[in-house]
Amino acid sequence: MDLDAYYAREFDEHRHVADATGRALAEPFKRLVRACAKAVGAGGKILLFGNGGSAADCQHIATEMTVRYIKNRDPIPAIALTTDTSALTAISNDWNFDELFARQIEALGRKGDVAIGISTSGLSENVIRGLAKAKAMGLVAAGFGGKGGGRMTGLADPLLVVPSDTTARIQEMHITLGQMLCGALEQELGLV
Repeated sequence: MDLDAYYAREFDEHRHVADATGRALAEPFKRLVRACAKAVGAGGKILLFGNGGSAADCQHIATEMTVRYIKNRDPIPAIALTTDTSALTAISNDWNFDELFARQIEALGRKGDVAIGISTSGLSENVIRGLAKAKAMGLVAAGFGGKGGGRMTGLADPLLVVPSDTTARIQEMHITLGQMLCGALEQELGLV
């Protein structure tokens, strides 16, 4: 294996996807920031959910919001629906895995909150059902996607679809967009 060539190819692809993402997602990003600021300003919260690496992104983003991103400030109410092992196992066992996020949104979500589903493929059934439940309950059903948006298209709005089919590059952009969301919210809410 030519490690130098591999290293260069990975960074070249990352730069290409980052540039394409920057050009494509400014408008839905602004709408997501405004929706989150409106929800939090009205006493609401942000719920994040996804599977695997997307679950880790949810936890990372929720932590940045509830603790701090750059400076110490008041917390931004956010919950990663991927962290309660008792809920995750009970819902999967007693209902089924496809209902994992919908059930938690039904329990914790309130009209006006923002639910952000994260799926690199846009095809994760539990994410789709979570977004559908959020929308039906009057939450803002938003999403981070990739690979053309999959079934999230038309369901999540705003939907930030990274223009790539490579899971690793999509995940890199999701965490970048998530951290940008934290920084923008801190400023939009006047917390820094």
